[in-house]
Amino acid sequence: MTAESLSRAFAQLSTPLITDAALRLKIPLRISPPGIRPITPNQRFAGPALPVRHFGSVDVFLEAMQGAQPGDVLIIDNGGRLDEGCIGDLTALEAKNCRLAGIIVWGAHRDTPELRQISLPIFSYGAWPSGPQRLHPFDPSALHSARFGNFIVERSDTAFADDDGCLFVLGQHADDLLSVGTRNLGTRTASGGGDQERALAARPAGLRAISEEARRRSGLYVPGTPA
Repeated sequence: MTAESLSRAFAQLSTPLITDAALRLKIPLRISPPGIRPITPNQRFAGPALPVRHFGSVDVFLEAMQGAQPGDVLIIDNGGRLDEGCIGDLTALEAKNCRLAGIIVWGAHRDTPELRQISLPIFSYGAWPSGPQRLHPFDPSALHSARFGNFIVERSDTAFADDDGCLFVLGQHADDLLSVGTRNLGTRTASGGGDQERALAARPAGLRAISEEARRRSGLYVPGTPA
């Protein structure tokens, strides 16, 4: 699936729908730590991950973007630090010029008014006015993977992000998740089909007998019941 088709398919979906699809398909996914939010509400994107580790200079971000493809998502590992804004308007402008889908930071940003004007979707823990005041030796592995909370993001991953948070999954599973998410979108009820689906899936085996009507409305396959 191309980055453009990935973005189009996710445009009408949400990260909760993707997590519900992963539950149904038994596909492992990684969820960003609580608190990672978009700088501007109602931003969303999906795209191939472009991971990078920060060592104190924006140069590593610029180097990572030299090999970027349109629609990639820059994933920045800054160790979850809240005491420095590791990206600002310079990085955001370059990312927009490279036609990236957006940026996800395990850490903080700066230049909030300018970032909102640039209008590239950016997710982080929040703002901190001071930039980095350190510079560690560059490690070539910084361009191949990024730690995000208690997991690693690699180039083979796909990122999904919206107001509910950020998800990462192996790119080979993205098409299946989007297909099931789209089907679930059409079957969710106004009372919260996603919550109903998770509750039904978590029931003990002896309690998993649900009516055909309930299964039809939730779009759920429960292990142990006829497909």
